Amino acid sequence: MQSESSLSEPSADEPLSRCGLVAIVGKPNVGKSTLLNALVGQKISITSRKAQTTRHRITGIHSRVKDDVAAQFVFADTPGYQTKHSKALNKSLNKAVLGAVSDVDLILFVVEAGSFSLADAKVLSLLPPGTPTLLIANKLDTMHRRQELAPWLKSMQERHPFTEFVPMSAKQPKDVERLLDICQGYLPEQPWWYGEDELTDKSERFLAAEIVREKLFRLTGDELPYSATVVIDEFKEEEGRKVDRMVRIAATIVVERDGHKAMVIGQNGERLKRIGTEARVELERLMGAKVFLQLWVKVRSGWADNEAHLRSYGYE
Repeated sequence: MQSESSLSEPSADEPLSRCGLVAIVGKPNVGKSTLLNALVGQKISITSRKAQTTRHRITGIHSRVKDDVAAQFVFADTPGYQTKHSKALNKSLNKAVLGAVSDVDLILFVVEAGSFSLADAKVLSLLPPGTPTLLIANKLDTMHRRQELAPWLKSMQERHPFTEFVPMSAKQPKDVERLLDICQGYLPEQPWWYGEDELTDKSERFLAAEIVREKLFRLTGDELPYSATVVIDEFKEEEGRKVDRMVRIAATIVVERDGHKAMVIGQNGERLKRIGTEARVELERLMGAKVFLQLWVKVRSGWADNEAHLRSYGYE
């Protein structure tokens, strides 16, 4: 709990301090993780064309001083709400979505510009009344008939009392900056929760598993079911002779069938080798360290519908 002194008014020469929690919600594969990475300014949430890439509530932090306001945005990227499958994994992911919107200062409801499906409607029905919600019409650059935007917007306003409408593309820096400007006004006046240089509340161990999982999905395409996960068995820093920092990581890719294992390994182990190489290169860039990465593949039949396995793999 903040003391009264910590919440005191800033002096005349200090910028006004704002800080708040912003939830990013939407159906699977609508661009939430891409938007989070753009808002933070660095990759912290993995992306792929495969639905349900995001499995955990990822917190991204963006801190800035602009127009005499020191603002810290604490973004929560959530899994896409799943309605097609009823496995224990899906129930865990949906629980994360509900938890993310329960106590936030602002909600960004992300949809593809000009589109609204039953899956979008399901997510919209979960939003709590009274919480300011921005309608983020993402992927505007892929909308071919812009004249349809106005009637679509009118229909969206009839579905929910959105506070504001923000058409944008998460790939356009100007659009991202404009969204930050809009979000800033909804942040409460209070001290920052995190340090100026912090980008996420997740550990490097967690991010290592996420990066390996991203490469796994990107390099297997639609061949591999989404019910594959990555477990970090070892994450150890060692003294390096020629580098300032060296990290040794051992990880296991968990799949449900022998056929999936063969798919991940690939002919002569080439696919697994490529997954490891691409993950290692990205981890070295993110962590500023020399990384040694070892990967194994194990079969755990039915893990995605086994609550004990889910808990052991880090799912709630």
